[in-house]
Amino acid sequence: MVKLRLKRCGRKQRAQWAIYRIVAIDVRSRREGRDLQKVGFYDPIKNQTYSNVPAILYFLEKGAQPTGIVHDISKRAEIFKELRGNQINSN
Repeated sequence: MVKLRLKRCGRKQRAQWAIYRIVAIDVRSRREGRDLQKVGFYDPIKNQTYSNVPAILYFLEKGAQPTGIVHDISKRAEIFKELRGNQINSN
């Protein structure tokens, strides 16, 4: 099973330098393990996000499950509205 979750980047042992990549990754992999694809990033200090919306929609349509934090970030970016719009248009 594939999940959309955060992968930590930045300096070690420094919370103020941490940024996170949003990645599609196999459930059995660890947090810093090999990802399938990078689909965005999240900077909690500056509260900035970047999302590759087509890639996120692709993985969600294939059955990927976002974690809680990624779900909240995606909801703020209104990605789920686009997902519902794609499902309605395809029927």
